[in-house]
Amino acid sequence: MAVKKFEHVGIQVRDIEESKRFYQQVVGLALMDELLHNDGKMKLAFLGLNGDIIIELIEGYNPDLPKEGKVHHIALTVDEIESEKERIQKEGVKLVWDEVTNLPNGAKYLFFLGPDGEWIEYYEPLKN
Repeated sequence: MAVKKFEHVGIQVRDIEESKRFYQQVVGLALMDELLHNDGKMKLAFLGLNGDIIIELIEGYNPDLPKEGKVHHIALTVDEIESEKERIQKEGVKLVWDEVTNLPNGAKYLFFLGPDGEWIEYYEPLKN
């Protein structure tokens, strides 16, 4: 198994600026990174503690946010994401999208479904 650590929880938001302020000022997290997704529409902000990202804010994914919760996915750090993709496909796991996504900052991710349709992300950070 290639999971190295818990990566983050992705939370859908309507206004990323408002949410960044809230998570920094009220919750006490530090803004660690932000970027525009490859699709040119979604804005992403990563917040955390002690150098570890724990929350990803996502603006622009789904304008119809559900009332009962906005958690989009859980993420786990892996090495060799392409090998992990092959391994889980052999296990019969359904992918959300067929390809690994390469972000502008060099990180890679892959979404797949758990038994009840929950979204799980394998995330490979940029290798230095």
